[in-house]
Amino acid sequence: MQRREFVALVGGAVAAWPLIARAEAPEKMRRIGVLMTVGEDDAEGQARIAALREGLNQLGWVEGKNLAVEYRWAGGDMARLRDQATELVRLAPDLIVANSTPSLATLHAATTSIPVVFVLVVDPVGLGYIASLSRPGGNITGFTYMEVSLIGKWLDLLKGIAPSVNRAAFLFNPNTAPYYTTFLHSFEAEAHPGGMAIAAAPVSTADQLEATIAALAREPGGSLIVGADASNIIHREAILRLVAQYKLPTLSVYRQFAEDGALLSYGPDSEEIFRRSASYIDRILKGEAPANLPAQAPTKFEFVINLKTAKALGLSVPANLLALSDAVIE
Repeated sequence: MQRREFVALVGGAVAAWPLIARAEAPEKMRRIGVLMTVGEDDAEGQARIAALREGLNQLGWVEGKNLAVEYRWAGGDMARLRDQATELVRLAPDLIVANSTPSLATLHAATTSIPVVFVLVVDPVGLGYIASLSRPGGNITGFTYMEVSLIGKWLDLLKGIAPSVNRAAFLFNPNTAPYYTTFLHSFEAEAHPGGMAIAAAPVSTADQLEATIAALAREPGGSLIVGADASNIIHREAILRLVAQYKLPTLSVYRQFAEDGALLSYGPDSEEIFRRSASYIDRILKGEAPANLPAQAPTKFEFVINLKTAKALGLSVPANLLALSDAVIE
């Protein structure tokens, strides 16, 4: 501790009294939980957490200094995800981050008091997790991921790079992404203005995955769309192996699919969304209510073309698509 001399005039004499300077109070440690649907060994999941840490650090929140974080990784196991949500709620942190729609579903059922910031969630209003995007209400707010309008964009991109394609199957797991049944109802077996039809391809097991892709490739003109779904991330290697085996033009919402062998990817920048979510964590930890923070839509999108895969499929990528791309894998 520092010593200071307090000088006072006492009866005409100057007296020096030592004082102990008051030490600054230590910064209060805040506690948050993070519930991830994917496994801890998933590269995409780790990249998202790194982006979240970066966003928090920029706002002055540093793990081990003024922030303690409890991470939970479900590895695609829905029973485990529910158990981990219950465990995090029991720990009573100041806030919980919910990555993906299944994570939010478990926390929505587990707590109405702990603030929840969701990240990469699809249709939170339609599923009843918040009252509206502008006024969420309750203890939940956050950042959405995919909108129905993206489906038409995906069909146009597939048709633009593979003109002979006339139909697409939309791959998802109904257990982890039940909202796609509603999303695709108006698209099933209907012709898209660009000459494309789309149909749901619900897959719950690895055996179903192989059978679905094999059946799609059996007839000419088929293509595959890999939607935003934790199950698709977990089965990424199997999906990419099968579409390569059957030479099936494939587009994913996730950039990593195109980097690892899919023909195209187009979708919101998931790392950027995680980075942005730090702003709401910061505001809630400083006293703002989730109910008053509007849910936010993606602002940055990425378009990636895998030229190596295009050549393997015998496709020539038009110059206009190359010009529009954010990255080209060669």
